[in-house]
Amino acid sequence: MKITELKVKVSELCKGYKDSEEEGVRGYDGLLDIRPKYQREFIYKDRQREEVVQTILKGFPLNTMYWAVRGDGSYEVIDGQQRTISICQYVSGVYSVTIDGTPMYFHNLTDDIRQRILEYELTVYVCEGEESEKLAWFRVINIAGEKLTDQELRNAVYAGSWVTDAKKYFSKTGCAAFQMGSDYMTGTPIRQDYLETVISWLAPGGDIEGYMSAHQHDANATQLWMYFTGVITWVRATFPKKRKEMKGLPWGLLYNEFKDRVYDTKALEAEIVRLLEDDDVTSKKGVYQYVLTRDERYLSIRAFTLQMKRTAYERQQGICPHCGKHYELEEMEGDHITPWHEGGKTTADNLQMLCKGCNRRKGGR
Repeated sequence: MKITELKVKVSELCKGYKDSEEEGVRGYDGLLDIRPKYQREFIYKDRQREEVVQTILKGFPLNTMYWAVRGDGSYEVIDGQQRTISICQYVSGVYSVTIDGTPMYFHNLTDDIRQRILEYELTVYVCEGEESEKLAWFRVINIAGEKLTDQELRNAVYAGSWVTDAKKYFSKTGCAAFQMGSDYMTGTPIRQDYLETVISWLAPGGDIEGYMSAHQHDANATQLWMYFTGVITWVRATFPKKRKEMKGLPWGLLYNEFKDRVYDTKALEAEIVRLLEDDDVTSKKGVYQYVLTRDERYLSIRAFTLQMKRTAYERQQGICPHCGKHYELEEMEGDHITPWHEGGKTTADNLQMLCKGCNRRKGGR
């Protein structure tokens, strides 16, 4: 792979700047693809993009940018998209920066200051090589600025028609997936959280990269979108009442395992209400997984306190009621006499101390 250094003036970078939104962003007299398909949407905040301009005004060096040469001789931004767009937007009059306490658009500046900005030189490293080399380099240089997420890096590695279509559903502000599933999902679409999560649900063994590799050149991501709509439809039908505890649960994995079972939704709702009101249930989010799996670990049932266990130990004189042997306190564990799932509470009168062996054997039955 060949890497060369290029000095690019701001005036050259901004020549022919055009933001066509979904169609892309170009600059450098049309030769530079500023936002390739695999790149993220613009996410710099006002303060961050103003700092880019202030750095130029002060004559301080900006971090190095990285471009790659395409087969047709044009370029694409590998790293530096946010800084590039910040510069081009300012010169194009999209926003103002505060200078000496006054908001100033580019056209408000005096001729000498405008010229200073336009003559400012950016340092760009340009790489030429195979696609695999270029994308490997992309991973290596992703060390500064707004660091890419793992999914953004995957979007780069598996760039193609599938990623482009998937981002339409899962990666835009206010996208279809957000509108449909924001009550059940965490993260933000623009940082690819939704896309990453849904792929992990659908991909065999949660192998996101394997799934993206297999589908990289698919014409569209309809399969993924239909799967997601199926998950959300199932959640809404099975648990009609929305609650904050539903947000961020692994709904896709639950859908994969339980979608073909028939549930009495009214009975489920009544049980959920009871569990949410149960003081012994310390993980309220786990209620939904519990009513499907019946695994009590999701509920994090309240444990007996050390004082409660010590009192029971002294009452039993250190004797395990199951095997009849004497043990030290640290060799024993608190156990519900009447199990929690049979209505037993985590109270002193429902506590017995068992040796670890007997407690394990009881728990395994």
